Amino acid sequence: MTRRLIPFAAWLLFAFVPGLSGAQTIGAAGWPTERPPRPLAARPVAFPPYQLKTLPNGLQVLAIPWHEEPSVSVRLLIKAGAAQDPADKPGVASLVASLLNQGTATKSAEGIADLVESAGGVLGVGAGNELSYVNAGVIKDKIDVVMALASELVQQPAFEQKEIDRQKQQAISGMRVSYDDPEFLAGVVFDRLIYGFHPYGKPPGGTLDSIARITRNDLVAFHRTWFTPNNSILAIVGDLTSEEMFVAAEKAFGSWPRRDVPAQAQVAPPPPTYRLVVVDKPGAVQTEIRAGNLTLPRTSPKWLDLELLIRVLGGEGANRLFGVLRSDRGLTYGASADLQTFKFSGGFVASTNTRTETTGETLRLVIDEMWRLQREKVDARELRGVKDYFQGSFPLTIETPSAIALQVLNQIFYGLELKDLEQLRERVEAVTVDDLQAAAKEFVKPDRLSIVLVGDASKFVGQLRAQGFNDFETIPIDQLDLTAPTLRKGGSGGSGGSGGSGGSGGSEGSADSAMALVRKVAEAKGGIAVLRALKTVDVQADVTISGQGAPVKMQTRNLVAYPDKFRVEADTPGGRVVQVFAGTDAWIETATGSMNADADARADYQSSAARDLVPLLLNALDGNVPVTQLPDDAAGGATVHVLQFAPASGGPLALLIDPRSFEIRGMRYPAGPAPNAPQAAEFYDDYRDVSGVQVAFRARVERDGVVIDRRITSVRLNAALPPAAFVRKAA
Repeated sequence: MTRRLIPFAAWLLFAFVPGLSGAQTIGAAGWPTERPPRPLAARPVAFPPYQLKTLPNGLQVLAIPWHEEPSVSVRLLIKAGAAQDPADKPGVASLVASLLNQGTATKSAEGIADLVESAGGVLGVGAGNELSYVNAGVIKDKIDVVMALASELVQQPAFEQKEIDRQKQQAISGMRVSYDDPEFLAGVVFDRLIYGFHPYGKPPGGTLDSIARITRNDLVAFHRTWFTPNNSILAIVGDLTSEEMFVAAEKAFGSWPRRDVPAQAQVAPPPPTYRLVVVDKPGAVQTEIRAGNLTLPRTSPKWLDLELLIRVLGGEGANRLFGVLRSDRGLTYGASADLQTFKFSGGFVASTNTRTETTGETLRLVIDEMWRLQREKVDARELRGVKDYFQGSFPLTIETPSAIALQVLNQIFYGLELKDLEQLRERVEAVTVDDLQAAAKEFVKPDRLSIVLVGDASKFVGQLRAQGFNDFETIPIDQLDLTAPTLRKGGSGGSGGSGGSGGSGGSEGSADSAMALVRKVAEAKGGIAVLRALKTVDVQADVTISGQGAPVKMQTRNLVAYPDKFRVEADTPGGRVVQVFAGTDAWIETATGSMNADADARADYQSSAARDLVPLLLNALDGNVPVTQLPDDAAGGATVHVLQFAPASGGPLALLIDPRSFEIRGMRYPAGPAPNAPQAAEFYDDYRDVSGVQVAFRARVERDGVVIDRRITSVRLNAALPPAAFVRKAA
């Protein structure tokens, strides 16, 4: 009796890659492993008590008594930042904030500095995307001094012209330095890509042009509009009672007049869309890399799931990117991934840098890890590591008055429940690997990433094409314009990779349109002449099979001799297994000898051979396989053209075609011979050029409850194959 076989993993050169049933041939590997020491048990966290009160003028006051030392921390947040800048003048909020401590109606900048120093305190001002702030710290005996000063800063800034001119000149000088910094450029261009012209996408510090055009009237108008008590939150933490804190707040800010705040109309950022921008900086010896996509706002109930997932990718406690790029390959000194979260949107970004000569390889590995997140469940040990770090580091975030205030203010600012902060550990512990997998599928979009590379383009664009990144645009650094739709001065598009045009529309096409689309697919695959000249294929790959218990990993080798010979070698945990289909013969080889494939397995082999893409496309072009264009469909959320073929075996199959590049993105076909058989699906990505043929180095197959993920490790085309590859051994 022969083993029951299941075919899997179309290679995009051929679709015949049968695999063995895990129940009969695959066992647990059982290799010994070493693990790091377990972390110490988390210390109990006693979150300090707090009270929240709203003054008659609308100012929210948060009081947190904390008696570890005789000091007090004051944080005042104004709910307006770069997102509220005038559309044509980014940088206003940043400039307003920088001027708060540079003079008031009664004090000069020197007078403010002297007052803070004499009180033995510290003072800071600034602005972010969604807020502006004043922070101060002082011994508790000087609380009235610092509170009165903070009140004067936000209510009566002088905005003297000489200080405005000085701050503008400093901002412009700093910006000129920043625009020569690849790390800074990668960050601001990435934000522009994922958020578009949404306020979150504007450079928060402004641009050289916008800073020069900002006037005193702009600053006064911004301050008058947004700096009001009913648009602010005050937190006081330190060695006072709650009542003493509320009294101090009322004394300093009670007379601050309330004003109406404009309603903020929220425009959704653009949906995630693939775009790869190369900022060309000639002479650079390394490349800054950023890649990510739009995700969710901080207020989403799924925020914690995604936060832990991104930590697995590139954060504390796991950091797959660092492991692959630094530990395994030595391509960088550091790699990370971070979640950007704002009130109304957010995104994630993977960040690293590498030598110019390894740019393509590094980018490919970064994207591979994103595909891996979406397609494979996170290992329970990885999640445990992230949880341990998250829970273990949380007490450090509430060790000082300033840190406590920041944590609680964040909850209030985003409109979140304060009890969520107190129960953070329990909420983290409740997250499962299934929660992370759901977050990956919903929010990580490897096929719709925004990607930014800043470096010497002349040295690495060839690497991009070799790694399958054919669609990109190159912008010289001196032509970069963050305010232009094309990111280029003058509005002209950049040059770079290739990309096809749209093709046919969404209705069913004629036979002529179907054949025209087949030709475009064949040309995108490498060209009709190249495909006809293809005689042999030798592919090695790493394969993971899921859905039959614990995931099983193995190495495989596939040999093809066109037109009708196929061989699959699999080093499974249960031993080496070989499957061969050679014309009319089919057999299986194991350590004990060879055996005939049964009728079902033989039919499966034949159907898989009929789905091989090289002869399928050529036979369709020669008129030997009927083909029809169906209405456009969606695959992974993206629109695709659909070609339906009717090969001699295996029933009809549909190819899913990228309308821009004409690369094959997937395949659908019946999973068995029955008329009502469920559909099997295969998905392809990571195309790379191999001897003129575009090969998908990653594939995923979903069939009969089994999921197979494959990553090619080597490909040889038209190479001599072992003479005995298709010769059957004695039984």
